[in-house]
Amino acid sequence: MMSMSPHRSAPPKSRRWRDWALLGGLLVLVGAGLTGLASATGWAETWAQMRALHLWQVAALLALSLSNYVLRGARWHLLARRLGLQTGLFQNLRHYLGGFAMSVTPGRVGELVRMRWLRRETGWPVERSAPLVLMDRAGDLAVMALILALSISLAAGGIAGAVPVVILALAAAIVATRPRLLSALITLSHRAVGRFSRLFARARGAARLLSRFSHGPTMALALALGSAGWMAEGVSFHLLLVWMGADIGLWKAVAIFVFATLAGGLTGAPGGLGGAEAAMVALLSLEGIPLEVSVPATAVIRLTTLWFAIGIGLMVFPLAERLSLKAQG
Repeated sequence: MMSMSPHRSAPPKSRRWRDWALLGGLLVLVGAGLTGLASATGWAETWAQMRALHLWQVAALLALSLSNYVLRGARWHLLARRLGLQTGLFQNLRHYLGGFAMSVTPGRVGELVRMRWLRRETGWPVERSAPLVLMDRAGDLAVMALILALSISLAAGGIAGAVPVVILALAAAIVATRPRLLSALITLSHRAVGRFSRLFARARGAARLLSRFSHGPTMALALALGSAGWMAEGVSFHLLLVWMGADIGLWKAVAIFVFATLAGGLTGAPGGLGGAEAAMVALLSLEGIPLEVSVPATAVIRLTTLWFAIGIGLMVFPLAERLSLKAQG
C-alpha cells in the first residue's frame, strides 16, 4: 500500500488562509446584501416570515436535503465500484459526506480531499481516482441541466437566461465524460501552454480512464440517483414557498432553484455564494414575490441546503481523516 504524508498532501497554510479570507469576504457581502434587502422591505415583515415556519417544516426541509446527499453518495459508491475501487458503501459515504466540509473552497476544489483519503486507504494515486471526481461533477451538471430543461418546459412561462445555462452545463458534462474529447482538449491545452508536460500527461491518463464508465446500466442508475437527489431539494424549495404563502407552482420553483444553483456555481465562488442568492431573489421578484418573502425564503433554503451540507461535512470530516490515517499506518 502506498503511503502519503498528511503534511505533504495538506494545502499550504497561506492557501488555506487565502481560501478562508475569500470565504469570509463573500459571507460579509452576501450577509450585507440580504440585510440591506431585509431592512429596505422592513425587518418586521422579513422576520415574521421566518418565525412563521414550524419546527417540523424545517425538519422536513433538512430531511429532503439529506436525501439528496445520501442519494448522491450512493452514486459515488456506484461509480467508485465501476472504476475498480474495492471500497465499501459506508466507506464511500464517509468520503463523500466528509468532502462537503470543503465545499466553501473556491471552485469547491477542497472536495478533492476525497482523493487523498482514497490514496491513503487504497494506495491509488490521484490520477487513477480523478475520473471518479470528474464523473461526479459531470453527473451533477447533466442532471441539473436536464431538470432545468424539464421544469422550464412544464412551468408556466420561462426563465430569462436559462437556455444558455442549460447548454453550458450539458456541454461541460459531455466534455467531462468523453475520454477522447477530453484527452484532445488536454492535448490542445498542453500545446498552448507549452509547459508542465508531466502534469498534462497525468491528466490525459485520467481522461482515458473515463472509458470505465461507458456502461449503459451504470450510467442510467447514476443519472437516476442524481436526478432524484436534486429533485428532492427542488421540491423542498417549492414547499418552503408554499408555507410562506408564495406558491408559484412546483416546476417554476424547481426551475428557479436549479437555475440559481447552477448560476452560482458558474461564478466559481465558494458554494456559489453571492451568485446563487442574487439569482434566486431576482427570479422570485420577477414572479411577483415581494422581497419580504423572497429574501427570507432564499436565506432559509441556503441554510437548509448548502450550509446543512457543510455542517454534515464538518461532523464527518474528522472521522474520515482519522480512519484514513489509520489505514495508511
